[in-house]
Amino acid sequence: MSGRWREGDALPSESRFVEALGLSRMTVNRALRELAAQGLIRRVMGVGSFVALHKGSSALVEVHNIADEVSARGHRHRTEVRFVREEAAGQETGARFGIGEGTPVFHSQVVHFEDDVPIQLEDRYVHPDFAPGYLEQDFTRRTPFTFLSEVAPLGKGEHVVEAVLPSADECRILRVAASEPCLLIQRRTWSGEALVSVARLLHPGSRYRLMGTFDPR
Repeated sequence: MSGRWREGDALPSESRFVEALGLSRMTVNRALRELAAQGLIRRVMGVGSFVALHKGSSALVEVHNIADEVSARGHRHRTEVRFVREEAAGQETGARFGIGEGTPVFHSQVVHFEDDVPIQLEDRYVHPDFAPGYLEQDFTRRTPFTFLSEVAPLGKGEHVVEAVLPSADECRILRVAASEPCLLIQRRTWSGEALVSVARLLHPGSRYRLMGTFDPR
């Protein structure tokens, strides 16, 4: 917690802790297990223990800009744009927006990084009528969320959250193993009564969490 060992640093071995602290090996082992259970360190069998990477947090019941969340943690945000294009709406996408199958929609895929570690794959469909100029935006300079907030101010949002396993392509993009659970947020946002955007936000489970505060008063 003092920062003596930084994220990713290897910790001394159990035997070094025993020698330095004058404690039993059982006590040291238990302490390390408890730190791992709290998510503060990561233990790799046959290799050693490492300071765990900090988990980013996102609001559970609010819609925020991921770039602002990363900056608030004192880290650097950047994006890589996989594509931004116009395409014909499929049956499911058309039904969500209330438009006919084959109607043009905007589609973008952007990878968000925190200090060069990928933390979110954003796959977003946008209704063209409410976001003119979407295809011309440079999303390495500002996020799709920022642009949409300007042209179609948020009136209402919806989150559906579930745990999923990533596809082979998603593993490559997010740099995770096929066995690592990911946190999937399916987000819909409206401006007034109009559905403007449908987004699929995929986060590596080891690097992200959702938080919400509730006051029953």
